[in-house]
Amino acid sequence: MFMALKEMLLEEQARLENIIEITQERLKSAPEGTLRLSNSHNYLQYYHCTDENKLGKYIVKGQEELIRSLAQKSYDEKVLRLADKRIRQIKKITKDYQDDEIEQIFRNEHAQRQNFIQSIEPTWEQALEKWKQIEYQRKGFRDEMAVIMTERGERVRSKTEKIMADYFWNNGVEYKYEAPIYLKGIGTVYPDFTFLSKKNGKEIYWEHNGMVDDPTYARNMVRKIQAYENNGIFVGERLILTYETEQSILNTDKIEQMVKKYLK
Repeated sequence: MFMALKEMLLEEQARLENIIEITQERLKSAPEGTLRLSNSHNYLQYYHCTDENKLGKYIVKGQEELIRSLAQKSYDEKVLRLADKRIRQIKKITKDYQDDEIEQIFRNEHAQRQNFIQSIEPTWEQALEKWKQIEYQRKGFRDEMAVIMTERGERVRSKTEKIMADYFWNNGVEYKYEAPIYLKGIGTVYPDFTFLSKKNGKEIYWEHNGMVDDPTYARNMVRKIQAYENNGIFVGERLILTYETEQSILNTDKIEQMVKKYLK
């Protein structure tokens, strides 16, 4: 359910197509023929082989550039053949493959029939609902803190967090606010927002850093990010970071950009 295999295969196809483009361009200027190596009395000799001279012409000292070009040509041709082979295999697989095809079998059953079927894997909606039902204890608020409420009816700590929470709520992005996780080396932390990844079924954490121009705040921020990384949670994978200073304020365009990149 969670493995986005088709997406990964298409990304690999794009990588291979780029490799083919590079190697084909290099091969345009490659010399004719091939390189043959021969070991004579523990002395390595190089020969330039062509259709007219199968055994090859001995390459004398000072022609190292010819040796390099022929060696590069042989390498590029091998890469080209392999990349082309793999692309043909990927196209064959992705022609009629969908990541959710097992799930679709259940979805295509009549609604009444579904009531009697135990699906081999939970659907995304089932997994998401189960994740949402897990209860957790949020961090408390100090008495002197302003009361800021989201459209979903929960209290948050800043106006920016309200903007973020309202965006998620209005765009159907399920989240948990300040759900605790334990990080070895630092203890329990409360990420601003936690999401469930549809791609791999793992939680993704979003930390908004709203006072990075404050030296103490910035030091604590770095310490927390390092703790995430020490626990195998890396920026750009399962950790999303956004920042604010007095002069630079987070806006909904940036929130939308991050959601599309990491949560869709």
